[in-house]
Amino acid sequence: MRDFLDALASSAPTPGGGGASALIASIGCCLCSMVANLTTGKKKYAEYQDKIDEYIDKLKKHNEVLLADIDKDAEAFKPLAAAYSMDKSTPDYDRIMEEATYNAAMAPLEIARDIYALVPIAEDLAVMGSRLAISDVAVAAAAIRAALEGVVMNVYINTRSMKDTGTAQRLNSEAEHMVKDGCARLDKVYADIKSTMLILGE
Repeated sequence: MRDFLDALASSAPTPGGGGASALIASIGCCLCSMVANLTTGKKKYAEYQDKIDEYIDKLKKHNEVLLADIDKDAEAFKPLAAAYSMDKSTPDYDRIMEEATYNAAMAPLEIARDIYALVPIAEDLAVMGSRLAISDVAVAAAAIRAALEGVVMNVYINTRSMKDTGTAQRLNSEAEHMVKDGCARLDKVYADIKSTMLILGE
């Protein structure tokens, strides 16, 4: 963790926003996992037991995906960085540049998909999770929201340079849908939980 943060703070081009967003999403994922683990086996939540146990397993596996995503954005940027260093007279320069730019946009889009997959889990845990840990679901929702809204910036910065505007618009549209839908749903999770926190004397 320390090495990653030191590298993130340095002048090196990677890791960057994509990797940082994946890390933030991983934190949100782990918070969801914690709530599920604090809920499982409790008689009060017996009606949700099967779903909670499903989420415990699913979140553990999904966090491994998010941790791998931390490096995905940096790896996708390497060919683009190499392409930028080429002379424009290089044979197939336009094709190489377009391919590298497309791949550099696809990596954060794939990370966004992985982050977006956490949205329905946060929604369910807001209902099913232990009330003693419900504030952690709100923190998870805030983290997942920030990660989702952040990672798509790495999509947009690359699609704007693509010559194939049709493909660029398709990638942007998918990213925009995930942000619009995901953020609205996560905002509701956060607001609903916050409203219960502000009720005194219960």
